[in-house]
Amino acid sequence: MTPNQVTAVSAAFTFTGIVLLATARPSLPLGIAVWLLLAVGYAWDSADGQVARLRGGGSPAGEWLDHVVDSTKLVTLHLAVAIGAFRFFDLGSPLWLLVPLGFAAVSTVTFFGMILNDLLRARHGVSQAAQSGGSSPLRSLLGLPTDYGMLCLAFVLWGWQAGFMVVYTLLALAALAFLALALVVWFRKMDSLA
Repeated sequence: MTPNQVTAVSAAFTFTGIVLLATARPSLPLGIAVWLLLAVGYAWDSADGQVARLRGGGSPAGEWLDHVVDSTKLVTLHLAVAIGAFRFFDLGSPLWLLVPLGFAAVSTVTFFGMILNDLLRARHGVSQAAQSGGSSPLRSLLGLPTDYGMLCLAFVLWGWQAGFMVVYTLLALAALAFLALALVVWFRKMDSLA
């Protein structure tokens, strides 16, 4: 398979899960199906870069396609949560719908910030190796609530409204806290490029 074909397979799994969130009545089996679809899509998304490296390097068009699919996924996933919750949840107050809408904004800004960091650092001659900040077990644990795999797993609760709303809201707050801290760090790194 070509890297673009791998990206297409990833998109097919991912967007099937997203459409189900917006269109099908929540249930435990649906939540498990959405989790599996999103997780398999995520695994395939991770594979396209590996396939590109195995085939001797990717192309700018392939990298562009991967980023467009990723950014579309991040926005539409949260919009599908808002649509599904509006259609099927007994919310009591529509204010909870601000959580997935806010989560969509946070995810978009985070993704764009990471892409822009890479672009500006490369433009100023900072190598990819110099860009990595390293990791530790503690750092990995602290980042777990913001991991896309954890978000995928949360959809197992899609059939249990109260549980899903609590876990999803906590993940949204963790993503917001991560973004707030990351923006400060990213700005300092960008400022040091001048």
